[in-house]
Formats: sequence, structure tokens, C-alpha cells
Amino acid sequence: MFDYQYPDAAGHFGPYGGSFASETLTFALQELRAAWARYQHDTQFQAEYQRELAHFVGRPSPVYHAQRLSAEIGGAQIFLKREDLNHTGAHKINNVIGQAMLAKRMGKPRIIAETGAGQHGVATATICARYGLECIVYMGAEDVKRQSPNVFRMKLLGATVVPVESGSKTLKDALNEAMRDWVANVDNTFYIIGTVAGPAPYPAMVRDFQRVIGEECLTQMPELLASLNLAAQQPDAVVACVGGGSNAMGIFHPYIPFEATRLIGVEAAGEGLDTDKHAASLQKGSSGVLHGNRTFILQDKDGQITETHSISAGLGYPGVGPEPAWLQALGRAQYVGITDSEALQAFHHLCRTEGIIPALESSHAVAYAMKLAKEMRPEQSILVNLSGRGDKDIGTVADLSGEDFYDRPSMRGLKVKGSDKQHEPHHRNV
Repeated sequence: MFDYQYPDAAGHFGPYGGSFASETLTFALQELRAAWARYQHDTQFQAEYQRELAHFVGRPSPVYHAQRLSAEIGGAQIFLKREDLNHTGAHKINNVIGQAMLAKRMGKPRIIAETGAGQHGVATATICARYGLECIVYMGAEDVKRQSPNVFRMKLLGATVVPVESGSKTLKDALNEAMRDWVANVDNTFYIIGTVAGPAPYPAMVRDFQRVIGEECLTQMPELLASLNLAAQQPDAVVACVGGGSNAMGIFHPYIPFEATRLIGVEAAGEGLDTDKHAASLQKGSSGVLHGNRTFILQDKDGQITETHSISAGLGYPGVGPEPAWLQALGRAQYVGITDSEALQAFHHLCRTEGIIPALESSHAVAYAMKLAKEMRPEQSILVNLSGRGDKDIGTVADLSGEDFYDRPSMRGLKVKGSDKQHEPHHRNV
């Protein structure tokens, strides 16, 4: 078994992690650390958390054998951990519920959050509506445009969505603005960070709320593998996309002791790792401090953060959590890149072989699993964390694919019964 006990008391994962925060936030972080230390082992807190996961989120999420996909690709059997079936459509809700429960106990009625793809924002708006908390979500103006369905969902749920016009107008800039808000409103505000980054205790706390994903898989996989007459008890490889790293750490962490299971994180290679249009912090970045923790970040020779590019808004972050960086340093996890075009191809392939529309973020993991399966034997298996559903991405996919929702001749000029008016095609991003 792989011996792994991290982080240390100061929130360090080897040389990574820690807490680099302004004096104003130091007290807020100390307050949060104390609350988390109190409640993470509190039986009433944990019982309430488990009830919420079961009755509000709909856990456990199933593991699904992608039989047609596996047969078409050849090689290893591909399994999907169906986080897309959770309430709100992604893994984000697992963590948001836990942090919102802490906020209630700490007497913080105002919640702020940042979001890229919008799934964390939707999850935060959802739980704030459930608990009667004020909700403000910061989102890069560019992401607001390409994730408009999720913006509308957040507003329906009562959240205030603040478009961020600074910098690259994406996730990094949304996080910057959320941090500024927290500094200005620290007394009554709880910041729900959506990934395993930020100052301690966020990286470990978010991981602990997300590790339910991998813990379920540990009990689900033996039965599934046995049903296919496969000798192994656990998968040969676990694959997850990596932006900040919450869905990856959620499924990786329980598997860390299982040395026979490879852990593979998939970063956004964008237009290629040999270009400057990607978001591959672990493969192309270097050590530095970003958003309160030391980790691997994309920066120039002067230490300035460089812009990222990805087809998926949720992977367009110029850093990564400290724990994924430490797992790479230990050699326990490896990280690879998938380009925009490869992710788009995997998106379509999963739609048409399994009837599942994946998020573009998750499509990166599916794309690498499809590559890896060909190099493996039929009696081996790959477990993919399908971290979210792709409803939010259909406008982007339609535009990138050059398709029209009314692309069949029989659909153009479609008439509705009882009306002489023809329908105009809907705008793709509505």
C-alpha cells in the first residue's frame, strides 16, 4: 500500500499548498480552519451531510459500463462514474453542500463563489436557495457568453451573477474578484471555493467533500468487474480531467493507496502543448504562488500569470491545486494533455455510442480513456470520472462543429400546427 498522509498541520503537500493571504483574510481563514477542525469529525454534521447527499443530490451515483464504446474502441473496458446524474448535473454539489453547512454553523448569511463553466455557480446558487442564503457568483465575462444557460439557471435560483471584465475575463479573473469581495465583507461572508486550490484549509477540505466519488467506486467496481468475469477487484487506471482538480482529487484520493491502479489526470492541451494556447499547468507550468497557495502555475519569466485557452471554460485555469502537483512530484499520478479537437471528437463519440452527452471538461477524460484503452488488454479496465453533463455546452459544440439545429431540409421553414407563421431557428446560445 502507498503510504500517504497529507496535508500537514499547516496545509502543506510537500512544498506545495500553505496559506498566502492578506492580513485581512488571515483571521477569516483561522476561523474557517477552526470550524472545519470541529465539524469534519462531528457525528451530527456528518450525518446531515450524508442525508443531503442521499436525498438532495441523489447519491450514490452509478458506475456505468460503456459497453458499445469499449467494443468500438477495442482493448480495455471503459467504465464511467456518472457524476453527471447528480442534482445540478455535476460533481460540484458534493463540495458546495458541505461548505454551505459550515457557513450556516459559522453564522455567515452571505455566500460568494467563483465559476468558470458555471456548474459550481449553479450548485452554489442551488444550495443557497435551499438554505435561504444570499448568493453572489463571480464569472468571467467571456465565460458568461459561452455558458449562458448556466447563467440563466443561477439567476432563476436567486443568485446575483457578476460578470468580470478584467484580464482574460475567465476563471482566474473571477476568482480574483471573489477574493476582493471577501476582503471587503469578511465579517458576514463565506467564500465557497469550488476547487482544491486556494489557501489552507480549502484544498484538503474540498477534497474531503469530494472524495465520496472515489469511496463509492471502491465498493461499486468489484461487483461490476466480477459481472464481466474480470479477475481484478479495482480498475487498472482511473482517469479524470484536471482544471483546478476537484473532480480528479475526488476520485483519485481513495485510490492513492492502491498502487496497482494508475491515476491519470487530463489537462486541456487547447491548440497543442507546443503552442501558447493551452491550460496545462502541470505539464507546462512552474512553481509559484497563485490565489493563496504554492503550486504549479502558468507564468512568464517575470512571474506574471499567462492567459490560458481551452474549449472548456472549466479547465481554463492557469494553475492547479497543490495536491495534484504533489502527486505528480511523488510519481503517484501522471498528467497528460488532450486538445480541443480531440475533446470535441470524444464528446460526439460518447453521444452517439452511449446516449450520454458529456460536459466538454469531462470529454477530455473520455478522449484520453479512448486512447489508453487501445493500448490495454480486454480483461483490463479504465474508470473515467464523468464529472458533468453537457447541456451547458451544446451551443458551443454546435458553433465549433459548424452545425445548425435546423440542419435537415425537412426542418427548415418548419410550421407549427394551428399557425401560418414559420419558425426562425433559435439562437444557439439561448
